[in-house]
Amino acid sequence: MVVVDLCCGSGAVGTAIVSEVPGVEVHAADVDPVATACAAQNLGDRGQVHTGDLYDALPGDLRGRVDVLVANAPYVPTDAIATMPPEARDHEPRVALDGGGDGLDVQRRIIAEAREWLSPTGHLLIETGRSQAAGTVAACAAADLRAQVVTDEDLDATAVRAVAG
Repeated sequence: MVVVDLCCGSGAVGTAIVSEVPGVEVHAADVDPVATACAAQNLGDRGQVHTGDLYDALPGDLRGRVDVLVANAPYVPTDAIATMPPEARDHEPRVALDGGGDGLDVQRRIIAEAREWLSPTGHLLIETGRSQAAGTVAACAAADLRAQVVTDEDLDATAVRAVAG
C-alpha cells in the first residue's frame, strides 16, 4: 500500500499511518522546509519526506500508484486569518493557514491532479471546513472524482473522501 500525505506539516498523519499499518510505503510532502525537517524527524526511517510544492515534491514513480492520498491543505480564507485564535494565527506559518479567497485554492490544486497520482482504486481524503465542504465536493466533481462529505461531531472535523468517477 502506498500512502501520500500532502501538506504534511510535522508528519503526524504519516507517522500515525506507519505506526498502525505494517508494510505501508509512506511519502510525506510539504512546501515548508521547517515542516519537512520536523516530519523527517518524526517519521525517521519509516517513511520518505519531500520538500516542494504539492505533487512537484514527489518522486515521479509514484504517479498512478497511490492507494491513499491524504491532505490537510490550508483552508482558511485569507480574510479570516485575522479572526483566528492567536495561538494559531500568531504561531503557525501563514503558508499553513492561507487557503486563498474562499479557502479552497490549495485544495483545488490538489484535487485537479489527484487522478493522475491515484491508483485505479485509490482514495483521496482531504480535510475541509464544514462551510467549505460543498465547494470541495464540487472541485472533486470537476476533476471526475466521486466525493462524499465525512464528519465527526465529537472532533468537530469535516473531510471529503473521493474516488475515481
